Amino acid sequence: MTPALPPQIERWFTARGWSIHPHQREMLALADQPCQLLIAPTGGGKTMAGFLPTLAELADGTHDGLHTLYISPLKALAADIKRNLIGPVDEMGLPIRIEDRTGDTPSSRKRRQRADPPHILLTTPESLALLTSYEDAARTFKGLQRVIVDEIHALSESKRGDQLMLALSRLSTLAPGLRRVGLSATVEDPDAIARILARNPDPCAILQADPGPDPDISMLTTDAPPPWSGGGGKYAMEAVLEQVKAHNTTLIFHNTRAQAEIFFHHLWLSNEDEIPIGIHHGALSREQRERVEQAMVAGDLKAIVCTGSLDLGIDWGDVDLVIQVGAPKNVKRLVQRIGRANHRYNAPSKALIVPANRFEVIECIAALQAVRDHTLDGDTDHTGPLDVLCQHILIRACAGPFTGDDLYAEVTTAGAYTHLPREMFERCVDFVATGGYALRAYDQWQRLVQNGDEYRLRDPRATTRIRMNIGTIVDADKMPVRMQKTRGGKPLGEVEEYFASTLRKGDTFLIGGKIVRYEGMREMTVEVSRSSTQKPKIATFMGTKFATSTQLSDRILTMFRQDDWPELPDHTRDWLHLHRKVSQLPEKDRLLVETFPHDGRQHLVAYGFAGRNAQQTLGLLLTHRMETERLNPMGFVATDYATMVWGLDEVTDPKPLFSHETLLATMETWLADNAVMKRTFKSSAIIAGLVDRSMPGGKRKTGRQATFSTDILYDTLRKYDPDHVMMEITRQEAMRGLVDFGRIEGMLDRIGDRIDHRPLPRVSPLAAPLFLEAGRVPVQGLANERLLEEETQRLMETAGLSFGPAQ
Repeated sequence: MTPALPPQIERWFTARGWSIHPHQREMLALADQPCQLLIAPTGGGKTMAGFLPTLAELADGTHDGLHTLYISPLKALAADIKRNLIGPVDEMGLPIRIEDRTGDTPSSRKRRQRADPPHILLTTPESLALLTSYEDAARTFKGLQRVIVDEIHALSESKRGDQLMLALSRLSTLAPGLRRVGLSATVEDPDAIARILARNPDPCAILQADPGPDPDISMLTTDAPPPWSGGGGKYAMEAVLEQVKAHNTTLIFHNTRAQAEIFFHHLWLSNEDEIPIGIHHGALSREQRERVEQAMVAGDLKAIVCTGSLDLGIDWGDVDLVIQVGAPKNVKRLVQRIGRANHRYNAPSKALIVPANRFEVIECIAALQAVRDHTLDGDTDHTGPLDVLCQHILIRACAGPFTGDDLYAEVTTAGAYTHLPREMFERCVDFVATGGYALRAYDQWQRLVQNGDEYRLRDPRATTRIRMNIGTIVDADKMPVRMQKTRGGKPLGEVEEYFASTLRKGDTFLIGGKIVRYEGMREMTVEVSRSSTQKPKIATFMGTKFATSTQLSDRILTMFRQDDWPELPDHTRDWLHLHRKVSQLPEKDRLLVETFPHDGRQHLVAYGFAGRNAQQTLGLLLTHRMETERLNPMGFVATDYATMVWGLDEVTDPKPLFSHETLLATMETWLADNAVMKRTFKSSAIIAGLVDRSMPGGKRKTGRQATFSTDILYDTLRKYDPDHVMMEITRQEAMRGLVDFGRIEGMLDRIGDRIDHRPLPRVSPLAAPLFLEAGRVPVQGLANERLLEEETQRLMETAGLSFGPAQ
């Protein structure tokens, strides 16, 4: 039976003519359960469902101190929930104090919150980890009853989520009656998320709300077909503008910051009616992001070009259309973005997808079918990363002494660490305490002392340094960009340090939708001036390229089995039919390998459909293997669906190149001497606390300083202690992260020895766009654009794809 709500809350709902949704009542009924996971659509009142038991329990005003902790992946989301919660609480007349705590909270308020916490505290995983590091954490959390983790799907696949669950394991020790609640609109595997959320071995109740109406989602119709290669969506600019004019507010999502900047630039040039539009992404200055957010809420913008910075549950006003430019690569990401439109329960969200190139037409259709079938993707189950565990051990040491037995028992209640071997735990503790065998002679890594069964910090003053380096997000090293005026000119945002090092005075680039001219570097700041040019020479960001998910790749391969594709536009359907005629289409449980000559070189194309990172790694491994076999490879290019290698000699039998044992041995040899390992080591060393990114006094190491020190450490450990725990962590992270070798292994397991080799006399239709990928560079000027168009036409004619100009 559902407990009755306090009269103040009932009256508030009645006065507005609202009734409580069934899933909200069910959350109330199960409020005493140790763990609940609510899956409800965007606008379905899941945040209120999460907080209703809290409001009911606090309504009588008898609880002292912290009752509920709300965890959000975004600072802005925590602030937004605070605003949206304080209003109803005040209107209900409830005696509840609500505050947020993020990196932007003043230090004085943070100190007061530890001694006198509010009833409800809204924060982020990093701020929670910091709170647990203080010696008075037991006092701060002694009355804690509930933890609400919002957008749990966004945390579950990242190290931030692993750190959060370790922090929750600590909270369950400090507040034994603690109940956990997870909220999400997009969960592909509820049981897996429940295992992550719950304290092992507690059960977790899973509640599925009515999903509401299906979204109104389709592919944008354009006059011209998408180009054969590229990722900008420039061809669809006029059609996008027409949609923007026809709606109140449109969010135009991109997968990378660079794509967002380039698209905004072209959209602005096409915007002859001067429709108010803005741009929003994580590398822009905080001031610029806040201006755009305020304009959105006020309804002053018709469109916002954005990235994942606007993916999550903030209610940005009257958004009635979402446009995704470029294939979403991940169905779950697409569903999350669709939910930004019509942020209301029982109102269908409207969305349009704009494929950036011809192959993305196929991927977009597959994604649309997945959304309509309510099938999501993702791989939630994973083993807890050890660098995050090492940081957690340091955080625990800051709060006071601990024993290995107690901490191990606590850590293994966290889902991803449930099966952590005791021996590996001890190795991590030894590393945190002494630095490990090769480093124990150096004082700076002697951080813990052991007295009997108890560990404590060797120098209590080290807490400041440890706390300054809490967190698992290791971005590319960034440098601020400012307008050149006086000292402290207007901040525009950040660019990668590597990119900044390539700039020469007079170079122009895009940032925040503006074209700026590089003037020089001063005090580790990139100084720029406004530029009048209409063609920036360089895109701002290297950018992360998302890989198409395994589930989406499988859908595409399943589509290829069809006799025909009435759901595809004619130009793409004809392309697939032609490829089937001259070769064959790739199949799910087989590997298609084509070989053919072109322009005096021999080419091999492997259609692995393993995602961009894995296909890139496959290219590296194949070229290394071909060098061993004296096949003289010269280069390769990779996309989400294929890898193409070119060289001097023909590959007559590709099967030996794809043996599992051969590729694994090649991978280990390649990794040992590759910069990928050093880059991975640097990230893990920062997370594990081996090196600092921030130092007392507000100083922050530059990327070059950090890279220099970690390179020396890596070389030292590789030579003198190759089995050091940090080397093991680095190998694990490199294999599953940067190089995505797991996807290659999955592909090899799937195909077995079923490799279809098709020697061809010329370029095949599916392979033709790979040549454009290989030569893709920033285009400057109409002459170069015309040359590229002519080269495209020539190449497509060679492949039998002469469907008309500019295709």
